[in-house]
Amino acid sequence: MCSACLTPVYPMEKMAADKFIFHKKCFCCKHCKQKLSLRNYASLYGEFYCVFHYQQLFRKKGNYDEGFGYQQHKNRWLLSKTNGTDGI
Repeated sequence: MCSACLTPVYPMEKMAADKFIFHKKCFCCKHCKQKLSLRNYASLYGEFYCVFHYQQLFRKKGNYDEGFGYQQHKNRWLLSKTNGTDGI
């Protein structure tokens, strides 16, 4: 089953990356929709990017969380400390 379009994937069109299975045509950059290969992709939180946009989004905020639209890890940690949990 393709992780992107949720349809069956036949062996000749199968592509596996980071334990996800895709059709070759469905394996594309989340940001620009460029077709990816196993040599030119980067993944973060189960989302796939071309190397160019992965680097560009990192440079945008200087970290992997804010640049990709997630809350910064240190903020989540601080929030768990103020709520009385230890984050484990």
